[in-house]
Amino acid sequence: MDFSSKWSGLPAAPSLKHLTQTGFGVPKDKQHAAVQELVKAHIESFNEAVTDGLCRVVEAIPPLEFMCKGDRISLAFVEATIQTPTVAKGAICKDLRVFPAECRGRRCTYRGKLVADISWSVNGMPKGILKQSLGQVPIMVKSKLCNLYSLSPKELVEHHEEAEEMGGYFIVNGIEKVIRMLIMPRRNFPIALTRSKFKSRGQGYTEYGISMRCVRDDHSAINMNLHYLDNGTVMLNFIYNKELFFLPLGFALKALVDFSDYQIYQELIKGKEENSFYKSCVSEMLRLVMEEGCTTRGKVLNYLGQRFRVKLYLPEWYTNEQCAKYLLDECLCIHLKSDVEKFYMLCLMTRKLFAFAKEECQEENADSLMCQEVLTPGQLYLMFLKEKMAGWLVSVKLALDKKIQKGGGLNTENLSKIFNLGTDLTKAFEYLLATGKLISKTGLGMLQNSGMCVVADKLNFIRYLSHFRCVHRGAVFAKMRTTTVRKLLPESWGFLCPVHTPDGEPCGLMNHMTAQCEIVTSVYPTTTLQALLCSLGVTPVDATPGQPYSTCYPVVLDGAVIGWVEKDLAPSLVESLRRFKVSEFYCSGSSDWKSQHVPRPVSLHHIMSHDAACPQPWCDHTPGALPPQHSPRNMYQCQMGKQTMGFPLHSYQDRSDNKLYRLQTPQSPLVRPTMYDHYNMDNYPIGTNAVVAVISYTGYDMEDAMIVNKSSWERGFAHGSVYKTEIIDLSEKVKGQDGVVFGTKPGDPKVGDRLDVDGLPPIGTVLNYGDPFYSYINLNTGQSFVTSFKSQESCVVDNIKVCSNDVGTGRFKRICITMRVPRNPTIGDKFASRHGQKGILSRLWPAEDMPFTESGMTPDILFNPHGFPSRMTIGMLIESMAGKSAALHGLCHDATPFTFSEESSALEHFGDMLKAAGYNYYGTERLYSGLSGLELEADIFIGVVYYQRLRHMVSDKFQVRTTGARDKVTNQPVGGRNVQGGIRFGEMERDALLAHGTSFLLHDRLFNCSDRSVAQVCMNCGSLLSPLLEKPPPHWSATRHRKTICLLCKKSDSIETVSVPYVFRYFVAELAAMNIKIKLDVK
Repeated sequence: MDFSSKWSGLPAAPSLKHLTQTGFGVPKDKQHAAVQELVKAHIESFNEAVTDGLCRVVEAIPPLEFMCKGDRISLAFVEATIQTPTVAKGAICKDLRVFPAECRGRRCTYRGKLVADISWSVNGMPKGILKQSLGQVPIMVKSKLCNLYSLSPKELVEHHEEAEEMGGYFIVNGIEKVIRMLIMPRRNFPIALTRSKFKSRGQGYTEYGISMRCVRDDHSAINMNLHYLDNGTVMLNFIYNKELFFLPLGFALKALVDFSDYQIYQELIKGKEENSFYKSCVSEMLRLVMEEGCTTRGKVLNYLGQRFRVKLYLPEWYTNEQCAKYLLDECLCIHLKSDVEKFYMLCLMTRKLFAFAKEECQEENADSLMCQEVLTPGQLYLMFLKEKMAGWLVSVKLALDKKIQKGGGLNTENLSKIFNLGTDLTKAFEYLLATGKLISKTGLGMLQNSGMCVVADKLNFIRYLSHFRCVHRGAVFAKMRTTTVRKLLPESWGFLCPVHTPDGEPCGLMNHMTAQCEIVTSVYPTTTLQALLCSLGVTPVDATPGQPYSTCYPVVLDGAVIGWVEKDLAPSLVESLRRFKVSEFYCSGSSDWKSQHVPRPVSLHHIMSHDAACPQPWCDHTPGALPPQHSPRNMYQCQMGKQTMGFPLHSYQDRSDNKLYRLQTPQSPLVRPTMYDHYNMDNYPIGTNAVVAVISYTGYDMEDAMIVNKSSWERGFAHGSVYKTEIIDLSEKVKGQDGVVFGTKPGDPKVGDRLDVDGLPPIGTVLNYGDPFYSYINLNTGQSFVTSFKSQESCVVDNIKVCSNDVGTGRFKRICITMRVPRNPTIGDKFASRHGQKGILSRLWPAEDMPFTESGMTPDILFNPHGFPSRMTIGMLIESMAGKSAALHGLCHDATPFTFSEESSALEHFGDMLKAAGYNYYGTERLYSGLSGLELEADIFIGVVYYQRLRHMVSDKFQVRTTGARDKVTNQPVGGRNVQGGIRFGEMERDALLAHGTSFLLHDRLFNCSDRSVAQVCMNCGSLLSPLLEKPPPHWSATRHRKTICLLCKKSDSIETVSVPYVFRYFVAELAAMNIKIKLDVK
């Protein structure tokens, strides 16, 4: 879709017409384009990865060469394909295709088979090509490989999906997971930066450096730095297999090209011919190479290969020169194909480094969008796939070595068996997506190895969407003490939403893209541009320009030095390029180092005309669907909007999520921005229109508490329920027994009529604590086992699904029970308006005692007026007036920011509408006391506000205990709500009771209610351990009474009984084990 046309067809104002249009509930012919656009970057990047990207990966993986019985064996990938998700071989089914809904229900992974063609050769002689499965890899929902691809809404509903299913996520073990989009340094661009930690890298290092993230076509990346040393030399630093290596620049330059020292010297001093200090530094760098006896390129390669081959793990027949060339290919400017291009690029970086160190050029801001790009899910997927495919070859080599040692020839049949012993990719991919932890040998050029994936939480639709629009700066920055990375820079305008970021630790690091921001996922070819640039007046890099180098700019395209352009010609060249709309071009000055930039598809791609086609170009979908407020309250609401109980999906019967929330009586807001309608948010509403009176009526509305009308509550105000799902797998529960299935024994008294014949509760049954939950029977013995319901909260059985295993051979052993827990608002539940005004329900007030208007209307909510002055949430007051006028006139008002101005204010507009309806201009009314019936002296501000019910409920958080489980070692009450544990009475609580002087209460809490125990102590020697019962008398003895005797004193009359904490007795025993005696002085 064209960018300008996409935003030109927006509605001028919101309306309620789509709520009343005919054909409700009938799926449309096409999905809603605006919502689908929000996840486009995820799907397109994955499609790119599994088509062109996979071909590039196969080409990029080098052949694995090794010795085997005196022969040189070579294994190489020829081709690889990923298949669509299908059932396993030998399974009995109608349709071979597997759909996402089935994977969610069975708690398995939505994945397709990766099949590769592998060629093998012996001593350079090709022996053939084998087709081999490398395992199963996860498939992104709605991508080209997904079975839902290009289905209509009607077909999606038939396959148990939402009509507006967007995709963009993976399903791993039944859970929807999203690969996070991470902000990375801009690829193939030398960034000048100062870092104080550079000084700690060695003696003589300074804080100045040039950093470059080199990225190949297959997206594999490596970070490379040039360090400036205080003696004027330059050190090259790169990472190989997570190890840091340093190399003097002279060695790298001399190893790349077969130039004489004078030619290298001439290239390095271009544009700085008059700078004697720089020239002497260059001479010093080349002299260091000469001192090591490396006079030619061959000698330098031999020198480097000799030192680095121990870390490269190459075949033993490789010469030192071949090892050095491999190092240069894998670690230096890997984005460039030829060594000459790498040489010119390193020379440019060196010139820039010296200019930066001598303050002739400015430091680039690594936190600026100009120096950043986004790592899309498809890129990470492809990088990980490449590494694991290369690792598979290594695992085959190890398996082959073992096989050969045991004896056996090497032929096609044996090799195909050995291929089956290779480490498949299934577990590696599932672990990455299930835990978000990146286990990688090379590190993939990333700064972090955890937090790569998040759960696509379907708490409500806004929260779900935000996962796909989120871009994260990286986990490593969260631990930094500096706040510069968190700052919102002016150049982020139009790309990142200024208010949608969490408060707390991730503030400013986790941002969200604006509605108009797009991510470029496809790679544009730039091979033809070099000829175009030369025709426009650029002098090629190996030619000499007409003017001195000091008056020319170097021209860099895609991280490769193209040539030089004269200063006088540069403006006209830039103008020509702007007209041509060239993909990617970077032109920077060598004398003053001020860069001129030409349009390029930046990773956060944004085009915006001056008349602002989109009403909120600076905002993303979350605050864009909310009324405006001043900044802090906007930020609070962005977070609370994502904690709201709403209506997240329509397919409740087909879902088996661990926990789902549902608002029973949601409504469409009367006041909302145009973007609310643009994204069809009414399909998934998140709140209720409530009549709110601003009045301090009783003491129950202090400190953000609010009073709710009991009659409104009884009529269904904010009623909701929670869906909880439990999977019961008998093969795991009763291991080792084959004939166990669900069922009941006829006439079993434990079951009664509570369970059906199949051993499961009937749908609609109310389950209470201790009721029979399910029953299973052993077919071999005929014995039945009944499991009772363990939860303290009663619930209703909503639906039951019978599941099987992946192969389809599972008998009646695995079921999925979904229970519906009614959660109507109760005292202590959290509510919020859309203005960051959160509060808890403090009292359900009877309707007869509520204040009422002249017409007899009682408000749904009483809001304390003290919540307004300090927070300045004027938007809520305006919404109250707008909602009231909308209800009276049957309208829907526009809440888009900056709609009103000083000349035409919102107060006047809505005041006139209220006046036209016969109400007070300022939104106030006369109220009468519900207790006395007398008219209240003050005018009360009353109107309609859209209220949200948040997921924080007392039922999930209350913790109470009288007696219960104790710890086995200390005998103290266990902690934790799930195990009916106690709440810790800590040091600070102890201090509070000490300060109050309540010693008996302190004694009761810390002793009587904790681990009081009765122990016997010897008064003579003060020992807790020595008093023991004497040996029992013989059975014929007349004495039955046993005395307690101290083993040390051999007396029984000195034993006394004392009350001590049990943990003290344990402590005494532990000290005794270390030969430390504790003596008690009992008085």
